[in-house]
Amino acid sequence: MRVVVQRVSAASVTVAGEVCGQIGSGLLLLVGIEEVDGQQDIDWLVRKISQLRIFNDAAGVMNLSLLEHGGEVLAVSQFTLFASTRKGNRPSYSRAARGDISRPVFEQFVASLSQAIGRAVPTGVFGADMQVALVNDGPVTILLDSRDPE
Repeated sequence: MRVVVQRVSAASVTVAGEVCGQIGSGLLLLVGIEEVDGQQDIDWLVRKISQLRIFNDAAGVMNLSLLEHGGEVLAVSQFTLFASTRKGNRPSYSRAARGDISRPVFEQFVASLSQAIGRAVPTGVFGADMQVALVNDGPVTILLDSRDPE
């Protein structure tokens, strides 16, 4: 699994002109899933995301986790995170899991993250054409990959 983590002061996702998820201060997560991803990947990412110290403390130092900051999370499924451009200019998405595989993994990721942070995690609409709006705070943007943990 790959997740682009963006610290935001606000974010929303809109489908067909209607806002289906929005948050204030917290994290916008763009989530890509491969066919081989499973519970171990979910567990690692949930732990890492909830404990990343990327929120400012009283001294203005990035020293607080999402749990300590009390921020919200908006999660959006994004298969294009597994785009490959090795062969020409048209991206291949063959590494991204098909919807029938990735949807339950994404739903389990959201459920696990909700449980870890003690609040609901709004999402976009799986497989829909979505418009994502955000105010990146910092900017802070971090790429996490459960197959390449750093």
